[in-house]
Amino acid sequence: MQKDGKMTYYIIIRGPLGIGKTTIAKKLAKEINAEHISIDKILEENGLDKINNDYIPEDFIKANEIVLPKVKQELAKGKIVIFDGCFYFKEQIKHLEESLQAKGYVFNLKAPLKTCIARDKARKRVYGEDAARAVYKLVSGFDYGINIDTENKTEEEVVNEIKKRLRCQPKNLKVLVF
Repeated sequence: MQKDGKMTYYIIIRGPLGIGKTTIAKKLAKEINAEHISIDKILEENGLDKINNDYIPEDFIKANEIVLPKVKQELAKGKIVIFDGCFYFKEQIKHLEESLQAKGYVFNLKAPLKTCIARDKARKRVYGEDAARAVYKLVSGFDYGINIDTENKTEEEVVNEIKKRLRCQPKNLKVLVF
């Protein structure tokens, strides 16, 4: 999608708890002047993150529906939109892709479980080892998009790798799925 000669698109940054999704998404958004949307925050704010300890794909689709009007508006204005979240289900990602009908990129942040646990422990709001293990298992159940190894990399190195991947993609490619 182009607006005033400027390419507009969306980016999904997914990965397990403690991987650095929000930090990377915020830094990238600042560097490329993009709108940042935290799907995990939308889930929490709307009570869609706690359903008897079970995660239901439909709740994640509801979170998409909450943000879609704003995202479509931003894309129509020529703005780039960056989503970050765990994205436990392929259905949630596919729903966004189908709903947006715009060029999109999905980046799957990766690191060993022990790294995610250590990073979680270093945060202000610690979720704990059990939560980190459960989320890691769900998110690691499938790969979707371009894998980015974050192990032993600085935040800046990860952001630069994503920016490099954005510049290297074929112009006619709508969504990258591996």
